[in-house]
Amino acid sequence: MDHDEELMRGRVYGQDHDDPHPGPQPGRAYTELTGGPLDGLLLDITGWSPDRISAGAALETGLGRYGATGRSLYQPRPGATHHFDWAGDIHAGG
Repeated sequence: MDHDEELMRGRVYGQDHDDPHPGPQPGRAYTELTGGPLDGLLLDITGWSPDRISAGAALETGLGRYGATGRSLYQPRPGATHHFDWAGDIHAGG
């Protein structure tokens, strides 16, 4: 199975659990979240500039260290454009 086929099997960050189509959609670009509380989810990066991708993402999740007021930080893996690695959790206030 190639990488694109693997991506099409995953669930996308931010999609509702009861969404009848929680997986990736054709024509969109995704990166896989690796490690941490969102491990295995896909992040839709369609339209992100190279600078935006290199900045990574601070994603809302109640699953991390700080619960509902936290975010999990993910950074692009050097040399692997299809993976963002977990870099820790931060408290986002609240």
